[in-house]
Amino acid sequence: MKTCKYILLVVLFIANLVFAQPSFADRPKFTKNPDYVALTEEINKLQAAKETQAQLEGYTPEQIEQAINELELQKYAFESGIDWGQCTNQTGKTLAVYGPEPNLDDDDYSQGAALYFLGNGQTTRDRWNCKGIYLPSDLTAAALNQEGQSAEVAGGVAIKVPNGTNLALKANPDTGAIEFNQAGTKILKSGEVDWFIPNVSQAIVDARVTNAPTKKA
Repeated sequence: MKTCKYILLVVLFIANLVFAQPSFADRPKFTKNPDYVALTEEINKLQAAKETQAQLEGYTPEQIEQAINELELQKYAFESGIDWGQCTNQTGKTLAVYGPEPNLDDDDYSQGAALYFLGNGQTTRDRWNCKGIYLPSDLTAAALNQEGQSAEVAGGVAIKVPNGTNLALKANPDTGAIEFNQAGTKILKSGEVDWFIPNVSQAIVDARVTNAPTKKA
């Protein structure tokens, strides 16, 4: 009788491991990333506006649909394991970029960022999260809006790099303006994000030692 009870307990224990394990499994780590959380919330807001045909300031129905598609692609990148962005410098000058804070563990997520410096012709290393770039105060940029139309951006701001994308920058040979290779660029001003956004010229940036981790040639 005792043997039967023992066998029954063993069977119940094994069954519990097999069937109950998913309920104890950890959530994928990307779900803890503040950028993923914010991305999901933005998609939900746009989806709600689309379904109710509500008006969102600064958006037409067509722009809402396009924004949803772009954000869904960023979300897919997260869920595919690409929780980092990449920066390529083709400006002919040193580029100030935002990356992970020093001594931050791989499993730790932070909405902050540290400034690094990327040499001309270089691309940040794979899996090193280039979060954004700094546009010096004496430069302008030709950024593309959601419709792909060019809009001038004054310096002294940061430009966010969406996860799963390679933001390549180059200088217009005629105007000297920095040009981006993708639409929907998000501009961040001082006080809008937990990043250090200085007020310095390109000459100051050029004088810095390059230290951003880069891909090997």
